[in-house]
Amino acid sequence: MTDNLFALTPEEWQRLASARQAYTDTVSPYYDETLQHVTQRACESGNIGKADIGALLMWKRLRADTPWAAELMALADADVRRATATATAAARDTTLSRSAAAQAGRAALAPLPGFRTGDALASAVLTAAAPDRMAIYDRRAHSGLRALGIALSHAPGRYSRYIEAIDQLLTAAPAPIHNWTPRDMDTALYWLNHPTNPTTST
Repeated sequence: MTDNLFALTPEEWQRLASARQAYTDTVSPYYDETLQHVTQRACESGNIGKADIGALLMWKRLRADTPWAAELMALADADVRRATATATAAARDTTLSRSAAAQAGRAALAPLPGFRTGDALASAVLTAAAPDRMAIYDRRAHSGLRALGIALSHAPGRYSRYIEAIDQLLTAAPAPIHNWTPRDMDTALYWLNHPTNPTTST
């Protein structure tokens, strides 16, 4: 790696490209249908309600037998939509950098049960709201950054720093990676250390 953390070596860029291809070859092309349907509804309404948060929970394969899930269900859907409308507007705000939009969107979701800590579900909501700007966060994508020598702290504000890292990678990347969406990058990071990925370091 060079002194610039995001200017990867040719071998590292190739690892990312191969991981993205392996993800595409391995994961069902229908897997993201749920995310796409939520995105379509969010595009039309400008917000995301409880039913679609439940759909994203299933899509992310997260547990719903938790106190926060019961708390969220006890809220009026209109109140949930008010919070997600603010988050959606922030995530789509092109006057903000991607990382600043991520920070504002994540902050708007924070008052809702299930969104006070952790970024997995919040990232799904924000990505559904602004699919061309946001990206999915999970521990495997976090591990993918670490495999490339890019540190990502777990301190507050992690999601905006994650989006900043993806943005920096896309800016520094050669073609065709340079033309990837943030979502393309998050799937490559997700698959980078997958046991079935032939480019995985040992």
